[in-house]
Amino acid sequence: MSASIEIQDCVDRYYASLRASDAGGVRAVFHAHARITGYLPGGLHEMTVEEFAGFVESQQPSPDDAGAERMLDVLSCDVAGDTAGVRLREAYLGMVFVDTFGMLKVDGRWLIYSKLFHVEG
Repeated sequence: MSASIEIQDCVDRYYASLRASDAGGVRAVFHAHARITGYLPGGLHEMTVEEFAGFVESQQPSPDDAGAERMLDVLSCDVAGDTAGVRLREAYLGMVFVDTFGMLKVDGRWLIYSKLFHVEG
């Protein structure tokens, strides 16, 4: 399987975990030492994977159960060996996020090592 397809699979699993409020799914796509950092309307937010997984899990009902807007577009994917930079746009919690993922291939699996996020508009 090509790196692009494997990366797309990781991104799809990431978004599915958000949509389902699935903390285990979040943990499965992020490297254990990953950081999630960006700006929400209230200012800068910095989280560990565990903090982010807890936040995702706390969204009840889940976006899927609530019938929330579904939108995920991969804007770019640049692969260099076992590293990649991925930019995507997603609808989540009534906002549109632009994310930049730094990704690593570890033990044959692509994982998100860093997530920078920005809320549009």
